[in-house]
Amino acid sequence: MTSTLPPGTDDTTEDTVAAAVSPTVRRTARRAVPWIVLGVIALLVALTGLALSGRSLGGDTLSATNPGLAGGKALAQVLGQRGVTVKPAGSLSEVRDAADDDTTVLVFDPKGNLARDGYDQLTSVASTIVVVEPSFSALQALAPDVHSAGEPGGVASAGCGLPAAQRAARIDPRATENTKDTSSPGSFRATGDATTCFEDSKGAASVVATSYQGRAVYLVGSAAVLTNDGIDRLGNAALGLNLLGEHRTLVWYLPGLVDRPVTGPAELDALTPGWVTPVVILLTLVFVAAAVWRGRRFGPLVVEHLPVVVRAGETREGRARLYQRSSARLRAADALRIGTIGRLSSTVGLPRVATTDEVADAVAALTGREHSAVLSLLVEEHPRSDRELIDLSDRLTELEHATAAAASPDRPRPTGRMEQ
Repeated sequence: MTSTLPPGTDDTTEDTVAAAVSPTVRRTARRAVPWIVLGVIALLVALTGLALSGRSLGGDTLSATNPGLAGGKALAQVLGQRGVTVKPAGSLSEVRDAADDDTTVLVFDPKGNLARDGYDQLTSVASTIVVVEPSFSALQALAPDVHSAGEPGGVASAGCGLPAAQRAARIDPRATENTKDTSSPGSFRATGDATTCFEDSKGAASVVATSYQGRAVYLVGSAAVLTNDGIDRLGNAALGLNLLGEHRTLVWYLPGLVDRPVTGPAELDALTPGWVTPVVILLTLVFVAAAVWRGRRFGPLVVEHLPVVVRAGETREGRARLYQRSSARLRAADALRIGTIGRLSSTVGLPRVATTDEVADAVAALTGREHSAVLSLLVEEHPRSDRELIDLSDRLTELEHATAAAASPDRPRPTGRMEQ
């Protein structure tokens, strides 16, 4: 078989190319093993967490379809076996569709989605209303004479003539390990015609029987009495079966977000004190007045083409005004002296790199003045007022004129001969 390699290529190159192959399935799977192990570990951790929490996937606390420890499916199934039709509902419209003329409505609303008028609507479709762990608004709507009394004390006896309570005899309303983070068990104190049952040592009741608009209302302080992991404690099951199995239809109602009243954002004046609005208006008027005042002071805008040529005199006067406004006398004096020293060095014929002391020597020799006086004028004097600064400026100008006159070639000089 003839080789198809191009000229100048040996057989070793062909062998090398033939040895390079694509990754095999085994090699790819071997690289993916660590990721598969991590995924399995994450899945096991998630399942363990769900098991410890006592909930099934997507289950809510005390839900009729939740088989987890915190659910209520066990009670719902037993009621169904006893001939009660259990219908879960998540909104008021579903409750109205599911209810008939012989209906018990169980309400568990730990998130407070149901408003006060929602409880009024329940009385029009329910024969009996059982509210588990009622909120303050629920108590105000259904039983104004019943008040919250804190957490239940523990195991309690019926202590009342309510048939469901007498059949249960004793209950344990305390929260279980699976409901302590998802519910808020409580107890009640009641006045008026309300019947209190299962009172603890402090007189706080776990169950209250009352009425509202001709409907029987039962208040159960703890959801743990009805959950899957608490229903088997003492007489909890008997209490739940007798309260919820009184009628042939049970609507198991867990209010959702659709039942929450729709309200718009609060107005700004409702969120702020009464004095804020007048103060804001006053500050706005002050700002407008200040803007008009400053705008009139600056005058109208002037359109000027760029670049603009500014005369040296204007620049000097502007800098002088800045110095005067900030009382920078020493900086102004330094500017005057720098200019004077530069002009004096040119007048006496010294280079620009000459020191101040050299300039003072040359000026003193040329004008016949004391070296110390010239040096003091050029460097050492510090004006403490505007008057002293003006005086210094005048003396510097006079020194420049005297030096220029002394250095002028037209000035007569002594020849050393006696004039006749």
